[in-house]
Amino acid sequence: MAGPQTRDRLVSTRETILHAALKVVGEQGVGGLTNRRIATAAGVSLGTLTYHFPSQTALLREAMLLFVEEETAKLTGFVDAYREQGLSIEQAASVVEQVIAQLPFGTDELGAHELYLQAARDPGLQDAAARCFAAYDELALVILRTLGVPSPERLTGPVVALIAGLQLRRLATGDDGVGVALSLMMLVRGAS
Repeated sequence: MAGPQTRDRLVSTRETILHAALKVVGEQGVGGLTNRRIATAAGVSLGTLTYHFPSQTALLREAMLLFVEEETAKLTGFVDAYREQGLSIEQAASVVEQVIAQLPFGTDELGAHELYLQAARDPGLQDAAARCFAAYDELALVILRTLGVPSPERLTGPVVALIAGLQLRRLATGDDGVGVALSLMMLVRGAS
């Protein structure tokens, strides 16, 4: 039976591999993903990689879920920091715009978008993608409830779609995200 240090090392190795996979996907795209590239980026042997992840679908699924878990934790921290301040919708939209502008947009984030697109081609990833968007929906629901938006359940999907679309636009065009606050206010106010 593995002791606590062995389990911690195994978890650390798995997470290192998952972050390396996101980096490779972000740099090369899913088509450029190879076990050798992942192992090199993670600093592990091919045997270690295949011990932890018997298939690339399993690896990609876990990488997607790890990314969203970390992203959701980071964004939940932002929500918690403002929860007690009683922000208006305008103030909250401005905060969201500032947060989006400050979020790093590197190879991990690009890798996650690549994986969402890959999920459209690979049914083995669709459950993980659905779980990712469910986490974003839940976070949006918490924010909308905190703001006192009526029937916030109706808006969670559209808010997440708006932000994801604006992030994709930022990725594709280099646009710095200007207009997020106005777009969010229009969506929320139009639905109220």
